[in-house]
Amino acid sequence: MEPLKYLTGYPPPLLEQVRQLIDQGRLGTMLAEKYRDAHAVRNDGQLYDYVQALKEQHLRRSVPLGKVLYDGKLQVMKHALGTHTAISRVHGGKLKASREIRIATVFRDAPADFLRMIVVHELAHIKEAEHNKAFYQLCRHMEPDYHQLEFDLRLYLTQRELDERG
Repeated sequence: MEPLKYLTGYPPPLLEQVRQLIDQGRLGTMLAEKYRDAHAVRNDGQLYDYVQALKEQHLRRSVPLGKVLYDGKLQVMKHALGTHTAISRVHGGKLKASREIRIATVFRDAPADFLRMIVVHELAHIKEAEHNKAFYQLCRHMEPDYHQLEFDLRLYLTQRELDERG
């Protein structure tokens, strides 16, 4: 029995339910029915506007973002679905900080809810660097269904991998 690498840490009874869905060929269908809505965020400019709108709605007083883009180099296999970085540069004798958010290109074609979930995750890192209780409370504040979406995204990635294997 192959391990479900995107679902490590979940309880065995839940993993057994996922395995049953996979064995019955129903996982992809279930996800497609649950997440029908696509998004129109196709390029980096649209992604920047999308992230800025969420940031303005929930984190108005936080530091400005310098760059937001889809990044084809982020490796889903290494669990990097998005990154949030602070880059410091010397500019005229002063230190200037710029914040960047990069989102894996897999989200360009993923359902709209999954894009929102990963953007919320990366925005939460503006306030909370670690994945601690305060971080997840902020994620839930911005997206009340955050934990369910994170689990379903893991199912989606599992299904994508199964599809790629053929």
